[in-house]
Amino acid sequence: MKMPVVLIPLLLLPLLCTCDRAREKAAATPEAMSAPDSLLRHVVLFSFKTESGADSVETAFRELAAAIPLVHGYEWGPNVSHEGLDRGFTHSFLLTFLSEADRDAYLDDPAQDKFLEVLLPALDKVTVVDYWARD
Repeated sequence: MKMPVVLIPLLLLPLLCTCDRAREKAAATPEAMSAPDSLLRHVVLFSFKTESGADSVETAFRELAAAIPLVHGYEWGPNVSHEGLDRGFTHSFLLTFLSEADRDAYLDDPAQDKFLEVLLPALDKVTVVDYWARD
């Protein structure tokens, strides 16, 4: 029995859908997220032993970000959430990089040593999360 020509596209439809899903999955990989139109965010959350420690670290972090040209963007602020889920973290610092190589160079930059001299005596705890920004 011959298959009507009209049915051929219907039989190919599942194959086409599978290809679309594979393309979508590939677009969500870290390699795809590091494309030039993606930004790497480096989020650092701190809590400090004293408020004066926070003040000195804010200044030192701003100077660190300004001293390293690979930092594409920088912002910070104290926690103002009323949800009670901060686990004691009081300040958030967000650095933006264009690539993982830029972030890694920032982390290895000698200017970090000067920053750590200010940070470590004031630091209570820290956590870091990096992610590729998505729309």
